[in-house]
Amino acid sequence: MIPHLRIARPVTDLAESKKLYCLGLGLQELGNFDEHDGFSGIMLGRSDLNWHLEFTVCHRHPVEPAATVDDLLVLYYPDKILWQKTCQQMLNAGFLTINSFNPYWDVAGRTFIDNDGYRTVLQNRAWPIG
Repeated sequence: MIPHLRIARPVTDLAESKKLYCLGLGLQELGNFDEHDGFSGIMLGRSDLNWHLEFTVCHRHPVEPAATVDDLLVLYYPDKILWQKTCQQMLNAGFLTINSFNPYWDVAGRTFIDNDGYRTVLQNRAWPIG
């Protein structure tokens, strides 16, 4: 059995994060919770993926997002047309583009940054790279 991956990150604005990632990556709301032991959150993904993103806000002890320049979510798009379409969706959603800290990611990809400083790299390559 292949495990399901959840990437959990604190954010400053759940609604803004939902908008960015749903519009930019075509994700959907899979679930949410409100005031559960001081936390509110939302899970975004799709039924055809074996991963999803969880964004949380802690109401009792706010946690500031602390993304680094090399803290990356990397998605591989081998089809150039789909890659270009998704890059445009990211821009339309409100992500900004930024040069990657590691220049490797800029060779066949584009790096996007959200309102909390989290970076998403869209690579126009297949995975696995052999």
